[in-house]
Amino acid sequence: MYKGLMALMTQAIRAASADGVLEPVMADLGERFGTPYEVALAATKAHRYVAEMHQIAESQAAAGLTPSLFASFAAVWAKAASAGENHAVRSLPLGHDDAVIKLWRRDRKSVPAVVNRPVTDPVWVAVEEAARGGCPPVGHLTTLLAELAVTGDRESGHAALAVLAEWPRVVVRLDENARRAWWHQRPQASPAEHVVTRAAAGAFGAPLAVALASTHGDGRVRERAVTAMLAAPSVELMPFLVLRTSDWVRSVRDHARAGLALLLADDPVRYLGAVLPVTTAIDQRYRGAFAVAQVKAAFSTASPEDRRSLAASSHPASRRFCCDLGLSWGWFSPDELIDLAESGPDVPIRARAAEMACRDAVWRRRVAVLRRLARSRRPEVRAAALTGLSPTGDDADVVAHLDDAAPLARALARDAARRAGVDAVAWYRSAVLDKPTPPVIAGFAETVSAQESALLNPLLDHPEATVRAAAVRALRQLDAVDAARVAPMLHDPSTRVVREAVTALRPIVKLVEAELLWQLLTDARTALRRGGYRLLTAGTVSTCLRAGLIAAIDPDPKLAARARADITRLARDVTASTWRSGVTPESVITTHQRTDLTTLLQHATPALEPDTVDRLTSWLHATATA
Repeated sequence: MYKGLMALMTQAIRAASADGVLEPVMADLGERFGTPYEVALAATKAHRYVAEMHQIAESQAAAGLTPSLFASFAAVWAKAASAGENHAVRSLPLGHDDAVIKLWRRDRKSVPAVVNRPVTDPVWVAVEEAARGGCPPVGHLTTLLAELAVTGDRESGHAALAVLAEWPRVVVRLDENARRAWWHQRPQASPAEHVVTRAAAGAFGAPLAVALASTHGDGRVRERAVTAMLAAPSVELMPFLVLRTSDWVRSVRDHARAGLALLLADDPVRYLGAVLPVTTAIDQRYRGAFAVAQVKAAFSTASPEDRRSLAASSHPASRRFCCDLGLSWGWFSPDELIDLAESGPDVPIRARAAEMACRDAVWRRRVAVLRRLARSRRPEVRAAALTGLSPTGDDADVVAHLDDAAPLARALARDAARRAGVDAVAWYRSAVLDKPTPPVIAGFAETVSAQESALLNPLLDHPEATVRAAAVRALRQLDAVDAARVAPMLHDPSTRVVREAVTALRPIVKLVEAELLWQLLTDARTALRRGGYRLLTAGTVSTCLRAGLIAAIDPDPKLAARARADITRLARDVTASTWRSGVTPESVITTHQRTDLTTLLQHATPALEPDTVDRLTSWLHATATA
């Protein structure tokens, strides 16, 4: 069905374009059969569909049906494959930045999606490790790039810079880590230092060597690297040039700024795509405003086609930057604002677009638009629409959202109910008894006092896990948690219910039987072990330490990592020096506790750092027993 519909849309777009009626045809079709983005995405896979359509046609013929339909689909996809990727939407007459909105309909993840990613490429692997954070991975990446630059292989160097361009945050970390970890703290010469030595002598053999030299701790070396970048400008070096526009040395900073301004003024189409991701990454820097201002100026003079291509970037920050400019400078029509509010790339953009669309709708008395946005699946859009409906006097539509999943929407509905003379508290009481849902239960907890919490107790045995979890959460919000009633829910089949029960019981963990908590820590279910650990770590130091030593060797890696971190903190706290600020935890344990903790420490030693083991061993031997 999908491939057939996309083939029909592709053929319709081509026919309408040939007849000069593409715009009204697209307006009439809307998005009922597929968006332009989906058509373009299917066109990139057209070569796969040809053989499939022929096979289906043969199957249809064998079944006594006409094969002409699927043979026609095969012809459409064969034409699309020969025309190249995205030919189906290349001629769409999208006004303003409507194409941007269409491309945004498919939200993309923060990790760049690169076609044909070389899985075995060591640079790719090192960049992905550095993106996760930490100095050692970034140091390893620096060494790898330096060794690559020493070889003088220009092709490999350009490929490495192209990979770095897809990860602007890694470029920033590379710049920060290079001076801190390599240029001053390494007692022996590293490959990166050899590259910088050659660069300082004027032997800029390759762009990758210039990029590494631009991160040197010596301002004179960085200035020479900037000079080399501007002497032979390349798109791959633009991220490093942008970093130098916020350099702390004035001569380096001014040289880089002048060069960046000239490059963006002379050829914004070529350089803006490479400059934008790193610019958004350094926006919060003390001297990062210059690059942002230059990008805004270049963006304002770019053509609509160039703005669309930049806004379709795989970097969320770049998309957000472009959309912010569009909203600030009024590039979007009211209808485009509505579309952006419903399908924008992230919450801030959708909220801002919804606010502007609703403000325009209120001003023009377009109540139908407000009602449409009030039905959106986005909570921030619904809240903006309900805020716009209130001044129109249409309180009935707002009151209908008393059971909305968004807290702000429920609050607006209760305010409208007050104006309309509807008793919201009575409505919630009735809904909790008749047809309880998580939003209804949440609204009930937001409006009643703890004296009425008894209505929630029957819901703790509700067959739906979402209702049980919402009931526990509501009891916690009302400060009406009964430990004896909620503790059995720690063994609930639903992980969501277990998490809510743990959160509700943690402030009153002393009322829960200790034996139950230790049983949870050794349960077969990961969720129960995590919940038991959270409850046990709310107790005394000896209890926290014992739970941590048990969980440090847990098969669940997240629980084990958290336990090891807690043990390290406890070891430092109980052995803190007198000059260290903070309250030292209790230091009195029983003889039985000492023996037990010593045994557990021996079992957990392979999973702990040697310093942590030494600290705990010394503390256990020196601590007085009760």
